[in-house]
Amino acid sequence: MKALFAAAILAPLSACAIIPDTPMSNGDAASRGTAVGINQPVWTGDTILTPLAVAEDSRCPMNARCVWAGKLTVSTRIAATHWKQTAPLTLGEPYEILGRTYVLVSATPEKTTDREIPVGEYRFVFEQR
Repeated sequence: MKALFAAAILAPLSACAIIPDTPMSNGDAASRGTAVGINQPVWTGDTILTPLAVAEDSRCPMNARCVWAGKLTVSTRIAATHWKQTAPLTLGEPYEILGRTYVLVSATPEKTTDREIPVGEYRFVFEQR
C-alpha cells in the first residue's frame, strides 16, 4: 500500500520538464546570427537583444563621397536571465555591460542619396563577444 501511494505521488513529478532560467522576450527569439528588424528579438550567446528604434543613421550614402563615414546607432533592449537594459548600440563599436560585450556587426540596407530608408526595411545582426 505504501509503495502504491509513493508511486502515485512521484508519477506526476517525473512528467515535469525542467525549464532553464532564460531571458524573456515577447515571442520566440531568432537564432544567433540572424538579421532581425525593429522589435524582433534575437539570441546572442546567453542573452536576447531586441532592436527598438534607429536612434541615428548618419552613415555616408553608398552613392556619395563623404568626409566623414557617419554612424548608425540603434536603441537596443538587452535581456539576460536576471536583468535587462536598453542601450544605444553603434555599428561596429563594442558595448560592454556586466562583463559581457555586444556589437552591432551589420545593418542593411545601405543608405543612398535618393531615398529615406523606411523603418521596416532595416535589418541588424548582433554578436556577443
